[in-house]
Amino acid sequence: MVRKKNKEEQILIRITGQDRPGLTASVMKILARYDAQILDIGQADIHSSLSLGVLIRIDDKHSGQVMKELLFKATELNVNIGFEPIGDEQYEEWVHGQGKNRYILTLIGRSLSAKQIEAATKVISSQGLNIDSILRLTGRISIMHPDRNVRACIEFSLRGTPEDRSAMQKQLMNLSAEMGIDFSLQKDDMYRRMRRLICFDMDSTLIQTECIDELAMCAGVGDKVKAITESAMRGEIDFRESFKQRVALLKGLDVTVMKDIAENMPITEGVDRLMSVLKRCGYKIAILSGGFTYFGEFLQRKYGIDYVYANELEVDDNGKLTGNYVGEIVDGHRKAELLKLIAQVEKVNLAQTIAVGDGANDLPMISEAGLGIAFHAKPRVVANAQQSINTIGLDGVLYFLGFKDSYINA
Repeated sequence: MVRKKNKEEQILIRITGQDRPGLTASVMKILARYDAQILDIGQADIHSSLSLGVLIRIDDKHSGQVMKELLFKATELNVNIGFEPIGDEQYEEWVHGQGKNRYILTLIGRSLSAKQIEAATKVISSQGLNIDSILRLTGRISIMHPDRNVRACIEFSLRGTPEDRSAMQKQLMNLSAEMGIDFSLQKDDMYRRMRRLICFDMDSTLIQTECIDELAMCAGVGDKVKAITESAMRGEIDFRESFKQRVALLKGLDVTVMKDIAENMPITEGVDRLMSVLKRCGYKIAILSGGFTYFGEFLQRKYGIDYVYANELEVDDNGKLTGNYVGEIVDGHRKAELLKLIAQVEKVNLAQTIAVGDGANDLPMISEAGLGIAFHAKPRVVANAQQSINTIGLDGVLYFLGFKDSYINA
């Protein structure tokens, strides 16, 4: 005699209500008693309000008893519970959908409003993507004791493939400018989770000044040099030629002024926090700068930076700048070359690299890196970058890497 095999079915269990320790354990204890298979599980907790979903597969002769016991337990725990049968074909269709591409969309601002999030989610919807989960990366904001440096960041996990990723990227960057919010759209692959090398521009990125302008003011040619600098950063004139012109104007300046400038450089908001976390997590850090090695090496000693490549000013026997430079100019092309070279030396896949900068001469390395970020950048740079940070400090980079405040502050 052949024993008839019991039929199995899928049931989606939804539990909502006030969160409390042991709630999930209580549910699992009942399911374990009847040898239920867990096909999927997810939980969110917002202001101590729980939303728990469990998809189970169970012998149909036990399903009624399981639901009965869960109802009694829900009453005891004072939470709401609901059940939905999931057919085999419906389940298989869901499984097939899980094989689609995934993207991570990160939103950053000093604060986030419903209007800003509505605009972002409209873009997501228009591209045929589905939001699987939403995660808050920043700590909770105090409304009684507001902090000047407060920031808000949430991360959307998206399933599917954008109908037009380039158009989506453009829409998000337009929203960034219109609504005062920063976006990062990244494919959720192993490289995003395993970044290992980060390369920074220095002037107007790690520090809030252009060192050549500071030197020029000491030399009495500040206005002339600043005008050339701004034109070069906007991409209006060739960086190499502008560099030669500016350095020539520094001829005769005593080299001792560099020490005072270095010690008083205004460090960009968030740099201390960013560097501390990157070093703690084992990232290799490089400065690739069109500025000068003296200032790059000062920051290297301050933060334990691994590599510094910048321009070397020529000094005569009397300790005066000659108006010339030594070696090859570090321009945009050279920055991209150096990023690839350091990645090769460190045995890091180029997809695991990050580049951050503000000027036109940073675009080559921003485009080359696995994650290129325009930071408080010139319009031309923002227009050509896929990620930008304009609303908060440089530690905003950490959120694009998926760090949560709770990890960072631990």
